[in-house]
Amino acid sequence: MTDTNPVISCKNVWKLFGPKPETYLDTARSRSFEEIRQDGYIAAVRDVSIEVGRGEMLVIMGLSGSGKSTLVRCMSRLIDITGGEVIVDGQDVMSLNEKELIELRRRKMGMVFQSFGLLPHRTVLENVAFPLEMRGQDRHDRRERALEVIKLVGLEGREEYFPRELSGGQQQRVGIARSLAIEPDIWFLDEPFSALDPLIRREMQDEFLRLRGMLGKTIVFITHDFDEALRLADRIAIMKDGAVEQCDTPDKIVLTPATEYVAKFTEDVEKSRVVHARGLTRPLNGHAVEGPSIPADATVLQLARQLVNESRDDLPVADKAGKIIGSMRRQDALDILLGSE
Repeated sequence: MTDTNPVISCKNVWKLFGPKPETYLDTARSRSFEEIRQDGYIAAVRDVSIEVGRGEMLVIMGLSGSGKSTLVRCMSRLIDITGGEVIVDGQDVMSLNEKELIELRRRKMGMVFQSFGLLPHRTVLENVAFPLEMRGQDRHDRRERALEVIKLVGLEGREEYFPRELSGGQQQRVGIARSLAIEPDIWFLDEPFSALDPLIRREMQDEFLRLRGMLGKTIVFITHDFDEALRLADRIAIMKDGAVEQCDTPDKIVLTPATEYVAKFTEDVEKSRVVHARGLTRPLNGHAVEGPSIPADATVLQLARQLVNESRDDLPVADKAGKIIGSMRRQDALDILLGSE
């Protein structure tokens, strides 16, 4: 994450489905998900407060029906919220009229969904240029921009192919390129890789990480795959019954799950592959720590050989610039690597 200032801010957001949701909202605030359901309503989003910082990638995950897709649709106002507040780049999205909302989406938001939604009668180039055409951009400029993002996602040479001539992974890249064509500040992705086979999915995750490093977008990514969340996220929000059970870094989610439900997600995770040195780092509080430092972004597994051979009890931890940010107890890392005694 490059900036802690929130680009998206949700405050006490509710989305109720039922006969008179606005009237029922005050009653819903004091009731459980099941009690609300027994009253004939569905609390798809239940009192959610969450922020997404500029340049951050927030992964929202949960089982089917947990509310993750509904929450993202509330953020982009694809659906109206029942209560609370959604602020996007300083604007209250519920206060925008239709024209202002369309302008916000066209200028600032890119969206990629599980279904590729490509136009079958249009080529790759025409599909990618389509949102620019809808924006009213002239033909030459939109072609140049489309060619640029097609190259960015690794589809150069396939500009004149039709969707039926592409593999599933290639079709997904067209969808990503199309959303990037408008140069969005905010990127919403709803399970974009779930329809792909495992090998292509891994390749798309690699490609996505590469693009993210190059472009520095603010990203909200939905998945039900915990391994995918751990690989991609700056922070993970785990949802159940419309509410956020825990929102934290992957290290903290794995090391200190806030609820039993979150703990079930983490119980089969090989912690040494997930926990980084920064997740075990403690402040120095004026105490000097001697010797070579270890990188904050290294996982415990990557540090395994050094940990086994190391004689120091405390190891200095350095950020990417080489600045010491704290120290890590060797025993804490070994407990994760080998299991505590």
